[in-house]
Order: sequence, then structure tokens, then C-alpha cells
Amino acid sequence: MDSLRLKATRRNVVRGFATAAVSLALPCPSYARSAARVVVIGGGFGGAACARALRKIDSRLQVTLIEPNRIFTACPFSNEVIAGLREIEAQQFTYDKIAASGVTVFAQAATKVDPQTRKVGLADGTSLPYDRLVLAPGIDLRFDALPGYDEMSATKMPHAWKAGEQTLLLRRQLEAMEDGGLVVLAIPATPYRCPPAPYERASLIAHYLKTKKPRSKILILDAKDAIPQQRLFENAWKEFYPVMIERISLSEGGRVVSVEAATNTLITDFGDHNAQVANVIPPQKAGHIATLAGAADKTGWCPIDAVTFASKLVPNIHVIGDAVIGGAVPKSASAANAEGKACAQVVASLIAGTVPARPTLEGTCYNTVMPGYAISQSGNYQPRDDIFAEVVGSGFTSPVNAPSGLRKDEADRAQSWFKAITVETFG
Repeated sequence: MDSLRLKATRRNVVRGFATAAVSLALPCPSYARSAARVVVIGGGFGGAACARALRKIDSRLQVTLIEPNRIFTACPFSNEVIAGLREIEAQQFTYDKIAASGVTVFAQAATKVDPQTRKVGLADGTSLPYDRLVLAPGIDLRFDALPGYDEMSATKMPHAWKAGEQTLLLRRQLEAMEDGGLVVLAIPATPYRCPPAPYERASLIAHYLKTKKPRSKILILDAKDAIPQQRLFENAWKEFYPVMIERISLSEGGRVVSVEAATNTLITDFGDHNAQVANVIPPQKAGHIATLAGAADKTGWCPIDAVTFASKLVPNIHVIGDAVIGGAVPKSASAANAEGKACAQVVASLIAGTVPARPTLEGTCYNTVMPGYAISQSGNYQPRDDIFAEVVGSGFTSPVNAPSGLRKDEADRAQSWFKAITVETFG
């Protein structure tokens, strides 16, 4: 048990070791002798961590963070807000400490990237020059990918996949639903942000219904057959929410092909499902600025050099977080944070004219099934070709037949992890 506890105690760290020279030369060696300008677009767990780390590594760097929202609302633990277990304020953080560290913070949207002149255009018409640009744009929802579902439909059938008002909308709908109602959760095919999160959401909504509206049910319409940590989730559902949660997989006809927002109807190849509350998570892609910068390919995601996070499509631009084609590394807050710190090391090395270290990233996903009961999955990842591959033997998944004490420990570690990553990133 001691070794299991030791292995299960994870921190978001980034480790590196020296490697052969990387063919990503500085266009001007004088950067090492002057205050190079690094612009980071996107103030989530990846971008904010990168900006802050750059200042810690070299206080001479002119680091600018561009983020239109003055308040960051974190996605991890937002499912607890939906289930009434947590208030939205516990998810919200300012950029004050980041600004106090010497990072210039612009509370505006980036609207243009010109790789030729190395300038970023802002919503107010001004532009910022850069020597290196880091994109941490997160994800955008593909409202063109599911017939009948658009931004207007999301006001009736919330996605709640970007934390904030949509999170609260879904919570209000659950609170307003009569006992005996049907909640339908539509889940897309991968890739999407945080693969286990929809199943955590189903679990916590079930907990809310069990305690407040016990005659209600949840139907999961899934565009996949296999799901992350499948045995762990399914065993927990059988134990805590018997007959309350039903999941229809892809091969059983679970893929949603269209929706009708006016009637709260979700349509699959095998039939229609009318919901009292419909939570529709649409397909996703890299945040819009990645496309404007030319860093996203036809898949909608960003190919990178995994050693340097450099865009494979645009020079002097690095991409981190959910937006990248990352291979085995998950699209998660933990991984984005690790990538942000690793990318900061790379950018600082390139500016100094030294060889970047080869990164090793650690990513951990915690998922809460009910209060005091959590499961997790983690791994270490290293560059292999142009993606990250899991280091053999590094992965950890919560044991299937674990005692309740371990599930409680996991829940406590999840809380500690969230506190640590938000303090480290946002202060």
C-alpha cells in the first residue's frame, strides 16, 4: 500500500535532459544580449504557466500575455459546480499575480497574427511585435459539425464545455427540472478536451439527482465504444447509481447525428430521444487564433515539433495545450500546465542560443464520481517523432478493486492538486 500511495501521489512537474542539437536556430543571435520579446496568447493553465515561467527563467525577457477575459474560470472541478457541490467563485482567478511578476497582461482578444512581420494584432487595432510567439488558445467548439446545433442552440441545450455562464446554465436547468425527468448527455468522438470529463459529469449529475430528484434518469449518447477508465466508471455506476445511468455506445447507435433545440430532441441513427435537460458536447478544434496564425492544419488541430513545441507550419511560433496534436499526452489542465513550463524552458534556451532540453511531461486526470470518491489516471510523456508517447511503465490508473479508503485518498489528492496548480499558475 505504501508503494501504491507513493505512486499515486503526483505533482505537475516538467523534467528535461540534454539532447542533440535541434534544427530551430535563432534568426538573430543578438537576442541573447538584449531583451527579447515573447508574446503568449491565451491565459489558461498552459499560457499563464508559460508566461510566468519565462519571467522566472530570465527576468530580462519582455513577456506579454494576451487574454481577453479578466477572470479565468477553470474547467477542472466545474462539474461539481453543475452538480451543486461547489460555487463558481471557487473556479475563478485573476491575472493580478501574473502581472505582479513582471508579465505585461493585455485584457484584449488577439485578432491577427502576421508571421512575416512578427506582429500580433489586437481587438483595439494596436499591434504587438514579438521575437517568439506562444499560442495557448485552448479549444473552440465546432458549431458547424452537428446539424441543428449552433451558438443559439447552446442557450437551450448547453455544452458547458467552456467553464462560466454555460456551467451555471446547465446547473439551473437541472435545478428547474421536475423529479422524474430525463437528462441526456451527448458525447462526441475523440479528440476533445479532457476525455474522461463527460463521464465524471454524468456521475456527479447522477449524485445530484439521487439526492434531490431520485426518480430521474441520465442517458449518455456516446460516439465512442470504449471510454477512459471504463471499468472504474461502470463499476461505480452499478454501485452508487443503479438503473439511474444508461449509456448507449457507438456500436449500439449512440452517436448523435443532429439535434432539434426547439423540442430538446437528440437524433441518432437508431432513434430520437427527447430530454428535459440536454447537455450537448459538440466536436472541437484548436482555438480560433491558431487558425488565423496558420498553425492549425485541415484536422483543426496544430502539428508541432514535440521537442520544441514549434509549429510545423509557421516559423517562430510555438503551440501548447489542448490545441496541439499531442499523441498520447491528454488534452487536460495538468498536461497544458506542464507543456507551458516546458515550452518556457525551450523558448528561453533558443533566445539564449543554447540547445533546448528534451522535455518529459507528466499529466494527471482526476475524476470525481461522488463526494469523497475519485479515480485517476496519469503518465509520463516524451517526444517521439512529432508527437508525445507515453514512457513505458510510467502510467498509473486507479485499481479497479480498491478499498473505499483509497478512493477517499484520491478525492483528497484531487483537491490538493487543484489548489496547487491554481496557486502556482495564478497565485
